[in-house]
Amino acid sequence: MRIPHKRQSGQVLIMVALSAVVLIASAGLAIDSALGYFVKAKLNAAVDSASLAAARGVTQGDTQAAQAANARQSAKEFFDINYPDKFLLSTPVLNPVGVTFDKGTVTIDVSATASLPVSLMGILGFKTLNVAAAAQTIRKDLDMVLVMDTSGSLVGNATAVRAAGISFLNKFNSTVDRVGLLHFASEAQIDLPIKPLNRGFDRATTTAKISNFAFDGGTNSAEGMWQARKQLKDIGQINRSSLRVIVFFSDGSPSAFSSYFFPAMSGNCKTWGGLATLEKLQSNSQPQLFGLYQKGAASTLMDPTNCAASAISTLPPWYNANNPAAQANDIALQEFPIVTNTPRVVTSFVSTQQQRWTNIHRASRNLPEAIATKARQEGIYIFTLGMGPSLITPEGPDNELGADLLRCMANTSDAPTRCRKPAEPMGLYCYAATDSDLSPCFTRLASAILRISK
Repeated sequence: MRIPHKRQSGQVLIMVALSAVVLIASAGLAIDSALGYFVKAKLNAAVDSASLAAARGVTQGDTQAAQAANARQSAKEFFDINYPDKFLLSTPVLNPVGVTFDKGTVTIDVSATASLPVSLMGILGFKTLNVAAAAQTIRKDLDMVLVMDTSGSLVGNATAVRAAGISFLNKFNSTVDRVGLLHFASEAQIDLPIKPLNRGFDRATTTAKISNFAFDGGTNSAEGMWQARKQLKDIGQINRSSLRVIVFFSDGSPSAFSSYFFPAMSGNCKTWGGLATLEKLQSNSQPQLFGLYQKGAASTLMDPTNCAASAISTLPPWYNANNPAAQANDIALQEFPIVTNTPRVVTSFVSTQQQRWTNIHRASRNLPEAIATKARQEGIYIFTLGMGPSLITPEGPDNELGADLLRCMANTSDAPTRCRKPAEPMGLYCYAATDSDLSPCFTRLASAILRISK
């Protein structure tokens, strides 16, 4: 009877041993699964950040080969930062980054693996645990116009403004993104027309144009906005990008607008003229400069002897600076009223100092706001950047803040209630108090635009 007893004991020992192995393996599975979970989470985060970094990096370079190389380098740098080697004793491997260009859209594929040694699961013969992660970022094409204020009040900030503008455009892809550039003071001038058919833009030209900006004249925001919208509208429907953007930079409240003025004056004064108050007045009792500027020139004052602004007794009912037929009751061309009851009351009279001061300031604010609203209704995003103390100082006949106008134009979440349009594209407004805040603000706008394009 002892033999069966010994067999039974041996079986019990075997069963106990097997149970111990199962328990150890189960514990190992739980421990290694937990480690694998942490590694997987870390790997996912690293791959996601690498994919987004590559989407930003692909904007650098003037050829697709250079852009792809920059995208891959950015992906590697961000992957290495976000997944340090030997994290939980694991070994990461970033696979080759895929960068595919197709008709203005860039698709970036990032994937990686990580292997870590197992602990108690080794008793079952496992040596390593392997995890994988992948992410894809699609950077859509972009049509964008950069509008730069070059009025005389910015002359002391000229170096910072030029540097920030150049840096901003360097964040975009010169072969994929369409970019137009214009600047305005008492009038607007197009520096680089946006391409209506082909993609991309000439980075060297934009850099040279911005580097040569001169700062002089008034603040004709309406003409800057009108020309920017026209640039985007001139791209045919079939060739338009999926994302259209206007970026508008200014340091103050507008104090001028352009128009054909009637009755027509003689000689050279029959040419287009811009009506401007050159000083941003706090009170209509202050002395003011009131003059006509030459159409198409940033800050060229017309001869006050032969082209006296005082000869103008009324304002035109419609904004007709770029098409005088709007004056002749051509309803199709009457988009933006000058004489209006909303959002600020503007009458046609400018014969007295009080009338000039009130109506010109109000019209100068109404017009860019109205043009921005129309652009948003056409699906265009507007991003605005303001600089300097003038924007946060009450000015004009209604003691308004210039910052509020820029918020209304961008349709930001904190825009005044009267102008907030939830159904329209919502942009971003950034305020730069000083020169040192300017580049970070431009960077913030660029990041927001690139985020929308993904």
